[in-house]
Amino acid sequence: TKLILLDSLLQEMPGGLQNMLGGIEPMQVDMPEENENEVGGEENEEQSYIVENPSLDLEATSNAFTGLAKLYRLQFIADHCPCYRVEALKLAIGYCQNTFNTVLYQRLHRKLADCVAGTANGQAGNVPDVAVGAADQGMGERTIPALDLNWVDTRNKKAQMKLEKLDNDLKNYKSNSIKESIRRGHDDLGDHFLDSGDLANALKCYSRARDYCTSGRHVVSMCVNVIKVSVYLQNWSHVISYVNKAMATPDLNEGNMKSTEHLSLVTRLRCAGGLADLMTRKYSAAAKQFLAASLDHCDCPDLLSPNNVAIYGGLTALATFDRAELFKQVINSAQFKLFLELEPQLREVLQCFYDSRYGQCLKLLEDMKDNLLLDIYLAPHINTLFSMIRNRGLIQYFSPYSSADLLKMSNSFNTSVSSLENELMKLILDGSIQARIDSHNKVLLAQDVDQRSQTFSKAVEMARLYQRRARMLVLRSAVLRANISVKCVVIRDQQDHSNVMYNNGTN
Repeated sequence: TKLILLDSLLQEMPGGLQNMLGGIEPMQVDMPEENENEVGGEENEEQSYIVENPSLDLEATSNAFTGLAKLYRLQFIADHCPCYRVEALKLAIGYCQNTFNTVLYQRLHRKLADCVAGTANGQAGNVPDVAVGAADQGMGERTIPALDLNWVDTRNKKAQMKLEKLDNDLKNYKSNSIKESIRRGHDDLGDHFLDSGDLANALKCYSRARDYCTSGRHVVSMCVNVIKVSVYLQNWSHVISYVNKAMATPDLNEGNMKSTEHLSLVTRLRCAGGLADLMTRKYSAAAKQFLAASLDHCDCPDLLSPNNVAIYGGLTALATFDRAELFKQVINSAQFKLFLELEPQLREVLQCFYDSRYGQCLKLLEDMKDNLLLDIYLAPHINTLFSMIRNRGLIQYFSPYSSADLLKMSNSFNTSVSSLENELMKLILDGSIQARIDSHNKVLLAQDVDQRSQTFSKAVEMARLYQRRARMLVLRSAVLRANISVKCVVIRDQQDHSNVMYNNGTN
């Protein structure tokens, strides 16, 4: 009876046994702090935004891509931009009908039906008047395609028949033991699974072709296929691994391929590597990869468009390069300048930053922000990159001065004095700017640095380094003179000699 009474009391208490003992769950307090700087947490945080005033040419953006790259980008735009949602879903559905991906086709139709029903009933929430007006004009009845279940059944049957045929062909190739045919059979199966949206099986088939590669060209082709699927799966460590594997292939390095094919492959690998570095937040490495791409051989619509290369390379370089590097490798680069011709607004941003017109530069970036937020790969990094660019501008602005007026500085960066003080405080605490803030007089003062003591410290450090190297050289010469160094060749000779003596002894 006592146990029953105790159990009933605990159930009636609001916090139960936990509250009775006075305990709390510490992980609930610590979780936001632990996940604050994690990539996954930031990406999830970025996924909840809505873009309401884009100036994107949806049709041109769609035509720049093929395959799943096109479908995923249109789906991303539909998820984050209400005014383009209906049109993006219609374009995705129309393109999806050219593939065997019936699962994605039905999913897109459900999204489109929900979108049209919501706008027609006035339940769109944040949907702009443009989208609501389009729905009121009868778009749902006239232009929105209906879900074709007969097409789904027919397409599934065709996909199954094609799969059986490719599978039988592969079995025949294996019975004949012809490596080249087996490799092509695995590639054909991978292409079919990719067209059906089955990325896991596509990756398995492309990977199995590795065992049947007979030349460096085949290895590079296998790596390119695996990289493509890994990008769709967003497995960035896999992408980096296979990019390095392809770049280390002798045939690619020795130039045994035709020049056009070689440059196209290198550009594709650079773009894939740059994208993987961007997604893993290695912005400086990503910038170098994109800057090495060639516009004339940038033909990878299933991965990136030339405009993407220009934007990704320009923004990452702007966020990480110093002024000299920015001019030499980006603005004055004969190769990357061709990419910047495709994005004149970004070229103007780079020129404004180099000319120290920071206010205009940041204003142009803010104008581009809505369109950039509709990019599936760049969107999670926009706030970070913009913050890095702004901080670099603040550092570069103050670098030639011993003191700076905060009022003039705030006008240059389109902000208030109090906000500027907070930004400068963070940079000072990080060690990015060696200065102090005079809040009373609104002046930023550079810390007095004793140049003479710094010079003496550098001279002493160089002397220590020289002394250490000299001792190492003396030690090495003494070791060689005493003939006490160990050589692998000598060990092998001694082993061979001992084996001969042992064999003679046994005989």
